[in-house]
Order: sequence, then structure tokens, then C-alpha cells
Amino acid sequence: MTMKFSNLRLELLQTVWSKLALSYRAKKLRRWVLGLVTVICAIALTNCMTPTPKAPLLRIGTNMWPGYETLYLARHLDYYKDQPISLIDYPSGTEEVRAYRNHEIEGAGLSIDQAMLLAATQKNLRIIAVMDVSNGGDVILGKPNIANIKALKGKRVGVESTALGAFFIARALEKNGLSPKDIQIVSLDFSQHERAFKENKVDAIVTFGPPRFKLLAAGAKLLFDSSQIPGEIVDTLVVSEEAIANNSQTIQTLVNERFRALDYFNKNPQQAAGLIAPRTGVTSGQILDAFKGMHQPNLQENQRLLDQTDPSLANGMKRLVQVMVEHKLMPQAIDPTTVLDDRFVKIAKL
Repeated sequence: MTMKFSNLRLELLQTVWSKLALSYRAKKLRRWVLGLVTVICAIALTNCMTPTPKAPLLRIGTNMWPGYETLYLARHLDYYKDQPISLIDYPSGTEEVRAYRNHEIEGAGLSIDQAMLLAATQKNLRIIAVMDVSNGGDVILGKPNIANIKALKGKRVGVESTALGAFFIARALEKNGLSPKDIQIVSLDFSQHERAFKENKVDAIVTFGPPRFKLLAAGAKLLFDSSQIPGEIVDTLVVSEEAIANNSQTIQTLVNERFRALDYFNKNPQQAAGLIAPRTGVTSGQILDAFKGMHQPNLQENQRLLDQTDPSLANGMKRLVQVMVEHKLMPQAIDPTTVLDDRFVKIAKL
């Protein structure tokens, strides 16, 4: 009887001990699992809190030429959203070129002659879009008593100190049997055009944009415009090879949304002009008039021009380089086709 009781007590003790041991192991296991989960959560939380590297800021220079306004329209319509795109206004293309050389911007809206002049010394430049072809937007305005371009002989003509200004006046004079030696060139910044003309500091002015509208409204006479040299004045969007290497996705967004904004303008001209006008300081009607003075190639046209399926741009650039070298407007000839880059327009989506 005593032995049976002892055995029973031993069995009970063993059972209790076994349960206690199991409970201890279970608690230890739970603590180990809990610790592991805590570590995993901490790692996950750390990864979530680690900021995703931001794309570099893409700085694009422009000037007050209507052909670049679709870039600003895209911004106004919030097409860029949170993309690191900064549009920077400059008084003229000359300042844009200087800013590009000084690495203050990664790209710019430049006339084709400025792009060629820059490409002659900056081997990293690439033309990634054709913004517009001037078809009357660039003009030579004269005093009411000046009959025509030939009557400018010996007269004072205000010209911006850019390759475009020099090229445009040279071509206008050439088509009328004159040369730059036959006139008095007065170098003027774009911001000085309107005042210099109204204060009789010049007899004629090579200009565009808001001064064109205001001077014509004030009685200036149209002597020559870019429709008389079709396809020779082209405005482009350029970026550096470094920007392409470091920021290609942002550049793709810029191209996509610019063509989306152009499509918006074409479908809603009145509304788009109303959005553009306040920034430019002219009326909606004048904006629409300005857009009539140029052709803005759409995405499909850009694809054909930049991949040279349509050779008109490449051929025009070759002729431009030849004229610029002849007139000593650029230091050396280059092959302009090497600057054309269609990678962004090729895959662009509206």
C-alpha cells in the first residue's frame, strides 16, 4: 500500500515536472519567436523609413519666344506633377547659352543656330525635340517712312547680339541684294527692343514675341518676316549627354508632357491661350496670332524629323551651318546630324 502510494506520488511529480518543463520550453520558444518577429519588424520599418533616392533636378532654360510656351502650359496644367522639373526664364537665348556653358542648366529651348553654335564647342549637346518652325513669327520692323528692306541701306537697325539675330538680318539683306556692311548694326538686348524703337534710337528692329505685337500696334511697318525663308528658323529642345545619363526618366516625362500640352492647345486653343497670356504679358488674341506665325511639329512629325526619315530638318541644318560659317557666325563647321537624338520622341506617349 505504501509502495503504491509512493509510486503514485512519483508519477504525479513526474507529470507535474514534465508539464512545467514543457511550459518553460513553450515560454522560451514564444520569447524567441517574439524576438525574431521584433527584429524582422524593425528591419522592415527601417527599410520603409529609408528615403528613396530622389532624381536630380532637371533645369531647363527658355526665353520669351511663343514656341516654348507649351512647356509652361504643361506646368500650368500640372502635367509634371511632382517631377523634379524646373523651367527657368532668361532674357534671351544668349543668356541660356551662357547658363548651359556654366552648368547652371541641363537643357534649354534654343533656336537651331544657337544649338549649332553651342554644339561646335560643347560636344555633349543633343537635340531631343523640335519645338517649332518660325513662319512669320520673327520679323524686321521699320519706321512708317521706310518702304522696304532695300531702303535700310545706311540706316540704323537694332539686332540682338545672337547668332539668330545676325543670321536673320543677313538672310533678309541677302535676299534683297544687300549685306550687313550696308547698314548700321545697333546691338540691343531683347528687353531693349520696344523702347529703342519708340525712342527713335533705331530706324528698324529685328524682333519677335511681345515687342512684335506692341510695335506693330504702335504703327511700325513690317518689312520682312521668317515666312520668306521657310524652314530656316527652327526652335529646338536640347539637353546634355550627362543629363540623359543621369536623369533620363525625368527627361522622358518632360518630352511626354510637352507634347501632351501641345495636343491640349490644338484641341482647346482659346482656353490654352487664356492660360498662357498672363505669363507673357500679351492678350489671348495676340497669343493665338503668335502661334499662327509658326508651325509646331506634333509627336509623329518629330519622330520623322529626328530619325531623319523626313530629311528636311537635317538638310536645313546643313545649309544653316554652311551660311553661318560663311558669315563667320560659328568657329567651325560640324555635322549637324550627329546632334539629333530621337530616343525620347521615339517612345513618347501623350
